[in-house]
Amino acid sequence: MELDNIDNILEKYFDAETTIAEEKALKEYFVNGSVKPEHEKYAPMFTHLANAKEEKFTKQIPLQQKKSNAKWFSAAAVAMLLLGLYLGNNYIEQKRIEKEQAAYAYQETKRALNLLAQNFNKGKEKIAYLKEFEQTKQKIYNNN
Repeated sequence: MELDNIDNILEKYFDAETTIAEEKALKEYFVNGSVKPEHEKYAPMFTHLANAKEEKFTKQIPLQQKKSNAKWFSAAAVAMLLLGLYLGNNYIEQKRIEKEQAAYAYQETKRALNLLAQNFNKGKEKIAYLKEFEQTKQKIYNNN
């Protein structure tokens, strides 16, 4: 490979514009060839990439999954939902009973006030008779 062309290919490589053939040529230049002193700073990167390609993962991966608490979480969520529905129904029922009691108290108060108004009207009629009696009595006493 022409050493003058390496600078152009390196520039393209760092701009991510190289082809696969150009990348192979760079790898060969840095791994197998004699590297110019101004390019030696890039040599560790290309040798590492070549070595990294050969690495293999040797650790065993366990295939068994740990038991999760998802069943407990879902059971707890269902229990909370049912508790919420139960308490919500109790609250609604309690409010309905309070509303009925308030309506009953209103009707009883209305009935009691009507009864009181009727008795006041009777008393008012009696006072009118008493006034008439007083006027008549005054006429009798004044004539004598």
